[in-house]
Amino acid sequence: MKYLLHKLAAALAGVKVYLIAFGAFGLFGIALLDSSFVPLPSGIDAAVLLLSAATPAMMPVYVLSATVGSIIGTLLLYFIARRAGHRVLARFSPQKQARVQDLINRYDVLSVLVASLLPPPAPFKLFVITSGVVRVSVPRFTIAITIGRIFRFLLEGYLAARYGENAKELLARYYPAIGIGLAVLIIAAFVARSLMHKKPEERAQEVEISGE
Repeated sequence: MKYLLHKLAAALAGVKVYLIAFGAFGLFGIALLDSSFVPLPSGIDAAVLLLSAATPAMMPVYVLSATVGSIIGTLLLYFIARRAGHRVLARFSPQKQARVQDLINRYDVLSVLVASLLPPPAPFKLFVITSGVVRVSVPRFTIAITIGRIFRFLLEGYLAARYGENAKELLARYYPAIGIGLAVLIIAAFVARSLMHKKPEERAQEVEISGE
């Protein structure tokens, strides 16, 4: 079994290397496959870094290719999950399923946006699959994915174009803090907006409850 997994990983790595040779078109393919149901070793991020560092002037094109490919791949996974229902969640533990579904029920597509910003091992695909299973609004889901992917790939592309091979080290050192910081800001903004839209008597009731 381990041998077969090793051979599969090597084959997928070969596919990624082959696609990178096609530049922006290959990056689109990598993003589409990796965001849907064919995880590629090191994923889209490494490809964006490599190509942007090699040809800085093409960085915006690479970011656009990665973003569009990732959006399409994510939507494919979303619709597969939407059609398959809860069966597609079977490979995830019940605890993870319950936690992610609770976040989506509470924060809707904001939870998907936050997941798209966080670095691995954040279970981004579990958020995508769960969104399909519970039938989150497709337009709002797409907008959340687009915002998250553009920010992530643009940051990676910019650092690679500016700092070359050192960009990978910079991202490894600082991106977890950046991603978590953005996630906190998004959630705080959502909570503040929810409180502002509540009626005065509801806010007063909450204050009374918290003061008991």
